[in-house]
Amino acid sequence: LLVSNWSAKLEYVALDKFDKVILEVLQPNAALSVAQVAESAALSKTACWHRIQKLESAGVIKGRVTLLEPKLVNLGLIAYMVVRTNQHDQQWLDQFARVVAGIPEILEIYRLSGDMDYLLQAVVPDMEGYDRMYKKLIAGISLYDVSSSFVMETVKKTTELPLNYI
Repeated sequence: LLVSNWSAKLEYVALDKFDKVILEVLQPNAALSVAQVAESAALSKTACWHRIQKLESAGVIKGRVTLLEPKLVNLGLIAYMVVRTNQHDQQWLDQFARVVAGIPEILEIYRLSGDMDYLLQAVVPDMEGYDRMYKKLIAGISLYDVSSSFVMETVKKTTELPLNYI
């Protein structure tokens, strides 16, 4: 996690109907073979493989992952933390990036507009695990305010982006 990458500018990549089908097929299951993806996209295996490589090199496909069930790996508590700071200089930002990079329980960080500066998502085993993670966070960086909310029920969660805007 590097803060300087947070503001990196992305360039638009022109995608066609074949690319869209490839992405639609791979999003829910990146373990599919090239042959299976090619069949869905009505392409040859070679053409499909080249398109997947192009999508990866262009950054459209950022990686292929295995999604785990948090509760089954003893991470049953999800916390959303709103962080406010009264320091906005580069030195503080670099220190913040170093601190959160060293806390594996923190999965996502967003810099926000409005009254909140950052929104963090963390997973921990329980409230004691949250307290340990929270103490690591505040020990390493000066924060004005931290407010946390805990997930009671997940109504919807997906990693699939809507592709109807392509």
